[in-house]
Amino acid sequence: MEMLNPFSIALIGVVLIIAASGIFTVRQQTAVLIERFGKFQSVRNAGFQIKVPIIDRIAGKVNLRIQQLDVVIETKTFDDVFVKLKVSVQYLILKDKIYEAYYKLQDPDDQITAYVFDVVRAEVPKMKLDDVFVRKDDIAIAIRSELSEAMKEYGYSIIKALVTDIDPDQLVKISMNRINAAEREKIAAEYEGESERIKIVAKATAEAESKRLQGMGIADQRREIARGLEESVNVLNEVGINSQEASALIVVTQHYDTLQAMGENANSNLIMLPNSPTAGSDMLGQMVASFAASQQLGESMKKAKGK
Repeated sequence: MEMLNPFSIALIGVVLIIAASGIFTVRQQTAVLIERFGKFQSVRNAGFQIKVPIIDRIAGKVNLRIQQLDVVIETKTFDDVFVKLKVSVQYLILKDKIYEAYYKLQDPDDQITAYVFDVVRAEVPKMKLDDVFVRKDDIAIAIRSELSEAMKEYGYSIIKALVTDIDPDQLVKISMNRINAAEREKIAAEYEGESERIKIVAKATAEAESKRLQGMGIADQRREIARGLEESVNVLNEVGINSQEASALIVVTQHYDTLQAMGENANSNLIMLPNSPTAGSDMLGQMVASFAASQQLGESMKKAKGK
């Protein structure tokens, strides 16, 4: 067998290298664009692929997975507060529009960022700061709607737009916290005031009920005392003692009962004056004289009316 010369071996090696350059693989969820002499030729999907060596070349690769672009925008609200918003845009390239996605847009991320800036700076200045927090979903919907309409032509599908962060100026956040704290303190003070009012009303109601019951007790006590005095006077009348003498006797008896009660309580600070041995007889004489004078006055008034 004739040995191959070095030139032939080199030629075969070059041919094998050129042939091998026409073989390539494409990864899953990736598309490869093939150009022939600078002109778009075809799109190759995942798997084992062959191209014409030297004539065909791989122009680029397109990622078909869902991608996310984070955009930070600083803008001003309706109440003149500067705020930073972080918007996350999730998108993917449509498989039937890979050509448009690759060739029509120079930089899709810059294009998406520009639309996000445009929408946010058109929507947020219409809202107050509190409304920005409450209506962040409305902002996200407006961004997605605008992007979907604009990017569909270029082969991009906008899956979702999320306002993931709202960051006002630090001084504004401190002021908001102070307002919130003051509002809560106000509510706490109102609850404390209402609690004190309820306590005062309950205490006054209890005191009023206590006074009413105490008054009823005193009235009952005096009624029973009067009934007892009446019975005592009737008993004394039955034994020949008239009403004036009976009343005077009862008063003197109560006087000595009081002195006896004072003597039984060593810690009593009550002092009754006078307290001589003749005090009882003097008191009795004064009461009898008083009753007699009162009776004479009553009879004189009756006579005067009769005339």
